[in-house]
Amino acid sequence: MNQSDRLIDATALTQALDHFAAERDWAQFHSPKNLAMALTGEVGELNELFQWLTEQQSKELTHDPQRKQRVSEELADVLFYLVRMADVMGIDLNEAAIQKLALNSEKYPTDKSRGSSKKYDQL
Repeated sequence: MNQSDRLIDATALTQALDHFAAERDWAQFHSPKNLAMALTGEVGELNELFQWLTEQQSKELTHDPQRKQRVSEELADVLFYLVRMADVMGIDLNEAAIQKLALNSEKYPTDKSRGSSKKYDQL
């Protein structure tokens, strides 16, 4: 696979996050467990922005600049912890995404899953 075939290239972000942590001497706190917990916390903060909204209200958030900005910030936090955790664990996110996409294609064949929200073991 060449560079143009990559689905994800987090190299620059990985380096920026590593530098950010190093400047603050935070690498000592960035164990896989701590990063997983921080990631979960940030996903919780993202969920909180949608809590109690109807489906329609959640779709309309894109029209509210303030709320859209808050979603943007939480998504960035989720991304930061995800990329940092992958780096700390030595996981190539591009390879992980390619492998998982192939696995999901097998688990959810088009002819059985199109238009269905059923889990793969119920198809």
